[in-house]
Amino acid sequence: MRVLLLNLYFPPDTSATAKMAQTVVAALAEKHDVTVLCGRPSYDPTERRPWRLFQSEQAGRVRIVRVGSTDYPRTQMKKRVFNYLSYVFLAVPRALLLPCDVVLAMTDPPFEGIIGAFVALLKGKPYVYNIRDLYPDMAVGGAIVKPGLLSRIWERLHRWALRRATRVVVLGEDMRHRILAKGVGPSAVVVVRDGTEIAPSDAPAPALDPEVIRAIRGNFRFVLLHAGNLGFYGAWDTLLAGAASLAADGIGLVFVGDGAQRSRLETAAANIPNVRFLPFFPGNKISSVLAAADAHIITVKRGLEGVVVPSKMYGILAAGKPIVAVAPLECDVVSLGEAKGFSIFVDPGDPAGFARLVRQLSQNPVQLHEMATAALAAAPEFERSTELNKLLKIIEATAPNDLPRI
Repeated sequence: MRVLLLNLYFPPDTSATAKMAQTVVAALAEKHDVTVLCGRPSYDPTERRPWRLFQSEQAGRVRIVRVGSTDYPRTQMKKRVFNYLSYVFLAVPRALLLPCDVVLAMTDPPFEGIIGAFVALLKGKPYVYNIRDLYPDMAVGGAIVKPGLLSRIWERLHRWALRRATRVVVLGEDMRHRILAKGVGPSAVVVVRDGTEIAPSDAPAPALDPEVIRAIRGNFRFVLLHAGNLGFYGAWDTLLAGAASLAADGIGLVFVGDGAQRSRLETAAANIPNVRFLPFFPGNKISSVLAAADAHIITVKRGLEGVVVPSKMYGILAAGKPIVAVAPLECDVVSLGEAKGFSIFVDPGDPAGFARLVRQLSQNPVQLHEMATAALAAAPEFERSTELNKLLKIIEATAPNDLPRI
């Protein structure tokens, strides 16, 4: 089978979709030929590429075709639009010339799902749409795009793309409910979670870096950690307001990461002594970052339930850490956590409730231990290799029946 994957970002880009695209491509390439149609590296890449109209790389059964899109950095939000538009302008005609049996699209740029449906239609090929973040819901709910004519047109085109897809792959049940509400048939929408790698039971525990743990914990008695992107989706003001009343309890709120909201949050937290911000640590320090906290925070602000599905939950479970979910009841991190016992939750608009919940948790070591045990028990249900196999079977099932079998 020949698979054409459409996504602006691919390594050396370091975005979440670039990393997941690489993971999917590696799994597909074990049995199939894969062509990745992406742009020039621009998302905090580990290396830059000179401009060429088209560049092609071959590694085994994987061919990477990079179009000559602009490469403004992700911090320049307005200029990133040129990255999106130049990628589409060059990628669509190139895609029409690339042989494939199945078209697979992710969600970078945010309207890539529409582009994928258009390309598949013109090529007369089945279409698998792997939604990472749900647009335009994300753009409107995150106040990036104002409600109006543009958002209505975008939504109408997106619903057309959803109906055109042979299969719509989503990250959780909360996102699946969102898609079904748009009129897509239930049989077309399939949940495939990102999951996490689970170490064998006899594997030695990962070595932890005491310097990383010390940097995160500081002098706090109890540490709540949010590690990841500080984007438009979180109930950040609720976290800061709640944390301010926890300073006297020796409870620290630590943010590890970066994102569009970090500068604003640092300014807002300037006079809150128990809130600290740290940059991302290298990838080989992730185990130490996860281990440093007493509990981890996952947050989704109201209105974005099922629009964003924080996949970092699975790594936290594998690390055996409790989760405090500051998110609507409909989110998977809440419903799964309540059912399996690894998370507690509070409404994203309730800072007093957040503070009260955290204070109680910090004073209850038995509950912390039970939640940690539940996290470890739940983690194997979301093993990445199992989830990847689900995705591969979905893609393979969409291929025409008359393909030669390898």
